[in-house]
Amino acid sequence: MNINRRKFLKASGATVAGGVLLPSFLHSCQTTPLAENVMAYLEHFEVNMEILEKVVSTALSKGGDYADLYFEHKLFNSLGLEDGKVNRAYSNIDYGVGIRVLKGDQTGFAYSETITPEAMLKAARTAANIASGTKNIPAAELNEAIPPDYYAIDKSWEDVRVKDKIPHVQKLNDKIFSLDERVSKVNVFMTDETSYVMFYNSEGTFTYDYRPMTSLGAVCVMEKDGQLENSYSARSFRKGFEFLNEELVNEIAKEAVDRTAILFDATKPKAGEMPVVMGAGGSGILLHEAIGHTFEADFNRKGTSIFADKMGKHVAENFVNIIDDGTLPGNRGSINMDDEGIPSEKTYLVKDGILNSYIHDRISAKHYNVSPTGNGRRESFRHVPLPRMRATYMETGPHTKDDIISNVKNGIYVDNFSNGEVKIGAGDFTFFVKSGYLIENGKLTQPIKDINIIGNGPQALADITMCAQDYLIDNGTWTCGKSGQSVPVTCGLPTVLVKKLTVGGTNA
Repeated sequence: MNINRRKFLKASGATVAGGVLLPSFLHSCQTTPLAENVMAYLEHFEVNMEILEKVVSTALSKGGDYADLYFEHKLFNSLGLEDGKVNRAYSNIDYGVGIRVLKGDQTGFAYSETITPEAMLKAARTAANIASGTKNIPAAELNEAIPPDYYAIDKSWEDVRVKDKIPHVQKLNDKIFSLDERVSKVNVFMTDETSYVMFYNSEGTFTYDYRPMTSLGAVCVMEKDGQLENSYSARSFRKGFEFLNEELVNEIAKEAVDRTAILFDATKPKAGEMPVVMGAGGSGILLHEAIGHTFEADFNRKGTSIFADKMGKHVAENFVNIIDDGTLPGNRGSINMDDEGIPSEKTYLVKDGILNSYIHDRISAKHYNVSPTGNGRRESFRHVPLPRMRATYMETGPHTKDDIISNVKNGIYVDNFSNGEVKIGAGDFTFFVKSGYLIENGKLTQPIKDINIIGNGPQALADITMCAQDYLIDNGTWTCGKSGQSVPVTCGLPTVLVKKLTVGGTNA
C-alpha cells in the first residue's frame, strides 16, 4: 500500500510548528472541525468510517461485548559505528491493524499486515470467535478523543537524511577516544522511529497519535596493563532531530568513560545480607522489577501477585510515594494515549506509604470497577494490549544523600545496573549491578563491580528506611519485556536506603 506522507500532511491541514510542517491536530485541534481531524488519519491509512464500522460490527457478530481496531504505521532507522567508521545501517517500515474482541475477561485477537476491507473482515471474523452466538450491534456515535501532546518535536525524523545523522555518531566516537588514552574500542549506535497510530472502538471512540522515539549510545572498551573493561551509556527520548546536539554527545561520552574507568580499581564485596544504598536515577530498576510488575493489575486480578490483597494497606514508610507516569514531556516512557485509546495520566501507585492503585488496562479496570489508568500497552499492532508500566519513579523524601550514607556502617552503594528480573508470585527479584562502592563507617570507599542483589519486592519496599531529596529520572534505553512483548519505559529514584538485601559477592 502506498502511503504518501505529503498527501497526508496536505489533507490534514499542515501548520508550521517549531520550524517543521506537521498535521495541525498533532498540536491543537480546538478550532479544527471534527471531520477534518478524523479524515486526515483515515486518509493516511486509506480507510473510511463505513469500513471501520463494518469491521467492528463483524468483530462483534458472535456476541462479543467490545471490539477495537488499532492501526499502526511505523518507520524505523538505525546506524552503527565501529572501528571509527559507520559500517551498518538499517531501515524498516511496519504497517497493519490489530483487531481485538472482548467477552468478559476473555480476548479474541487477530491482525492483518494488509489494510483492505477483505483482509480486515477476515481478521475480524477470527477475533470474533472468542464469543458464540449472534449479536447485532448498531454503530455508536463517533466521538473524537483529542490526545494531549507530551512529545512535541521541532524536526521530524522523516525529514532527516542519513548524512545528517552521521556527524553526531562520529563526534561521539571521537569524543570518547579523546577523554582517556586507555580507550581501545568504541561502538556507537543511534536509532530513530516514527509511528502513526489510529484507534477506533465499538463505543465510537476515535483517536490517534504521532509517536517519535530516538536513542543514542555507546559502548566504551578500555585497556590497562592487559586488563580489559567495558561499560555503556545511552540516552533515549520521544524527540525529533533536535535531540542531537553537542551537549548530549559530551554527556554520553563522559559517562561511558567514567563508568568504564572505575572498573579497573573495582573489586567484589563479601557476600551476605547488608544495607544497600540505591543511588538516584538508574536504581529505579528496583521500582520497576521488584515492585512495578507486581502492581500490574492482570497479575493481581488473577491472584498471582503478592500485592493482590494489599490495596488500601500500608506497604511502606509514610514518606514513600511511587508513581507511574505517562505525562513527562519528551520522556521515553510517556504516551499521549495508551494503545486502548485511553488518555495517559500520572498515577500514584503508593501514596504516603499506602497501596493506592494498580496499573490498569480496560479489562482489569472493569474487573475492579475503577477507571483505566492509561497503561494498556502493546509492542505493535500484532499484539494485544496488557497492563504495562510507563515512567515509574519515587518522589523525593525527607533525608539527604549524605545523611543516608553516613547512617551505614558496613554496606554497599549501587547506581549502575545492567538488567533484572522478578518472580511475580513470590515477589523475589535479582538485579545485576555493573558498578558501585563499598560503604565503610559511613563513607564511600572501594569501588565494586559485577555483583548480584537478591531480595523480595514487598519486603524491600517495606525496608526502605530513608529517602533523599535528589529524585532523578534515568533517561537510558530502558525496555520492558512481558509475555513476549517489549515496550519502551523509564524509571527513576532518589537515593534510598534499603536496610537489608542479599549481596552476591565473594565468600572470602
